[in-house]
Amino acid sequence: MEKKIVLAACLLGFLAIIFGAFGAHALKKTLTPEQLTSFETGVKYQMYHALFLLFIGMSQMIHAKEKAVLFFLVLIGVFFFSGSIYILTTSAITGIKSKVFGPITPIGGLFLILSWGYLFYAILTKK
Repeated sequence: MEKKIVLAACLLGFLAIIFGAFGAHALKKTLTPEQLTSFETGVKYQMYHALFLLFIGMSQMIHAKEKAVLFFLVLIGVFFFSGSIYILTTSAITGIKSKVFGPITPIGGLFLILSWGYLFYAILTKK
């Protein structure tokens, strides 16, 4: 499981850098400042949680079952939170009808909050 978590962390980090560069260069001319700020928020949270997964994958303090739970909470959270922000902010360019994605962002945020809360619980109850 550790290898899968670390590989996912590397992929999320890799994509966050690509999306960040894309936002800073290609989207800078087409998005409003507010949209660009939102896009950057998605990138930041994706990178934060790539590093979070890297920590989880490398940590000896966390049991394999807890790592699996954290892995899925973070992946779902990043996909929903950052992914929906990417879609919402670029909908004028992509033509994707984005109203459906508005409520998905806070659901993703909830999964990210739950992942940190679960990590706290896992470490707190470790014997």
